[in-house]
Amino acid sequence: MLTVKDLKIEFFDHDLPEVAVKDVDFTIKDGEILGIVGESGSGKSMTAMAIAGLLNRKDLTKSGVIDLDGTDILNSPRSKIREIQGNEIGFVFQDPLNSMNPVLKVGPQVEEAMRIRKKELGLSKEDMKNRAIEVMKSVGLDDAERIYESYPHQISGGQRQRAMIAAALVLKPKLLICDEPTTALDVTVQKRIIDVLKELNEKTGTSILFISHDLSVIKALCDRVVVMKDGLVVEEGSVKDIFENPSKEYTKQLIF
Repeated sequence: MLTVKDLKIEFFDHDLPEVAVKDVDFTIKDGEILGIVGESGSGKSMTAMAIAGLLNRKDLTKSGVIDLDGTDILNSPRSKIREIQGNEIGFVFQDPLNSMNPVLKVGPQVEEAMRIRKKELGLSKEDMKNRAIEVMKSVGLDDAERIYESYPHQISGGQRQRAMIAAALVLKPKLLICDEPTTALDVTVQKRIIDVLKELNEKTGTSILFISHDLSVIKALCDRVVVMKDGLVVEEGSVKDIFENPSKEYTKQLIF
């Protein structure tokens, strides 16, 4: 489904090149949940944003291959990337309060990907609202009608995060990328988000790339794990192998 090969990302600091990601290789199979774990600055979020086509800064250079079912995301024109975003890849950011527009109700923000493509999809305003509420309910927002009409500050952090997951899912993407989505949430709400993602994966077969520094969340959710440090993949394996029998010293330090 997704193949990342020889991914390298550099940025320039005072005209000097700094390597953020180097020679990163991994795959995600259909229906798989892959976790990328590492400390701050390990390159995990930069890798996720490259896969989603969100690295457009002029001070960045990218090389390698990011292949999503035959489409090379790194070397595709912006028009193709925009088509992929939402349709084939959904992205959930770390902080929903800062990611959401504070003066726009939740419902229209969940609908955004549909609204951009409403002509090609042939969707009416009512169609979009019904679809948004349907997806919001599917991610555990039972009071979806009320939340649809609420502003972000009027709902809880966990509800905001689930609304952002719903926004990423409205066009039924093949791959959902979650970048530290549970970081600012308490343990109880974290578990609810994990349960939502597990249920989504089981019911729809959506592949998930889950980025986190929290090993307990990775262990509870993922099938396989990629461990990153200083822009490099240190170790990769099944959750069982990585947590029970890590082979690299850095991984052992993270876990134990």
